[in-house]
Amino acid sequence: MNDTVRAYDLDAAAYVAGTARMPDSVRAALEAFGARLGRGARVLEIGSGGGRDARLMEELGLSVRRTDITPAFVTLLRSHGHDADLVDPLADDLSSSEGAYDGVWANASLLHVARAELVTVLARLADVTRPGGLLRISLKEGDGDGWSTHGSISQPRHFTYWRSDALRTLVEGTGWTGVDIRSGIDGKRAESWLELEAVRG
Repeated sequence: MNDTVRAYDLDAAAYVAGTARMPDSVRAALEAFGARLGRGARVLEIGSGGGRDARLMEELGLSVRRTDITPAFVTLLRSHGHDADLVDPLADDLSSSEGAYDGVWANASLLHVARAELVTVLARLADVTRPGGLLRISLKEGDGDGWSTHGSISQPRHFTYWRSDALRTLVEGTGWTGVDIRSGIDGKRAESWLELEAVRG
């Protein structure tokens, strides 16, 4: 288990409590995502955490496959009666016996993926999404990468920061088209975020 996953594993309950309130920007993005997909659409969620986003998606009529790389999050989700899978999007099978997904939701989770590995993750996500399906991810805006200790997680976590142009170029080379990126979205600790949507080509 890498150090970032271990950090979440140690403080999973505290993280869930600290992120229980959904930011208005995330709610708006989820509602737009749900409206574009339509009721009954099947969504692969990467990084479900405590399940906050999945609950709203289900209220919007979507069918969500909850996944996380952190064992403690998967245990918490299952303890609340949800099906949840322990999945590393870089290495594990992402496919479903029900066929290709209509959309992929990865809110503030792929920011822990190393720069050189994100291209592989996005291509793997494209492989399990139907043509015309939607991708929505959010990443921290900035340059380089580094370790940070903040919020409810007591141990350091590794973050990779992105700029819009570099991210757009990478995504367009992994099977996704119609890339739309919003930048400069304020976070609760004065950080800046990128929100990206794309369509499976």
